[in-house]
Amino acid sequence: MATHKPVHVEELYGELRQFEEAVWAVVHTKPKCEKKLADYARLNGIYYYLPQYTATRVYQRRKVSFDTVMFPSYVFMVLNYETKQQIQLSGYATGFIKVRSEAELLKELKVIHGTLTQEVEVKPTYWLSKGLEVEIISGPLKGMRGIVEDQTRIDEIRLQVNILRQAVLVKVAAGDVKVIGEFEIVEQEG
Repeated sequence: MATHKPVHVEELYGELRQFEEAVWAVVHTKPKCEKKLADYARLNGIYYYLPQYTATRVYQRRKVSFDTVMFPSYVFMVLNYETKQQIQLSGYATGFIKVRSEAELLKELKVIHGTLTQEVEVKPTYWLSKGLEVEIISGPLKGMRGIVEDQTRIDEIRLQVNILRQAVLVKVAAGDVKVIGEFEIVEQEG
């Protein structure tokens, strides 16, 4: 029976903040190379953020839990000209996505990082182009903002990373959520 040693890479190396000499960028990786690139970056002193979550699968009546990457094929990194060249030479990167608003990206990443430090269950989900903007008003995620699909699913909040058009889902009690801004309630017949 083949066994594989689980690959463990720290989720965050450095800080989620703006830097004067470098900028945050999104690095597109080869398939299944996110952790390898993150480890390469750490060994070379390059700051990165690689959000991960714990997934559970059942294999032949055995329940196995493992850490997996939240956004497959992407790693967020602090890069300047020299470090970008180092990453290109690693053999794990296939391209770079330019970040238009570093402040917006950092805000979104801090929210996702906040859910992971609070040990709240998160899982990847689909990105919403529109929805109700909400704020969590109590509980461990108090103060975080996200998007809900509609008022019938107010307890399923999507924390979105707009540059990737991907999101993660957190579930909270409906009473812990407040809708922000204008909205209208649609009555359903039935």
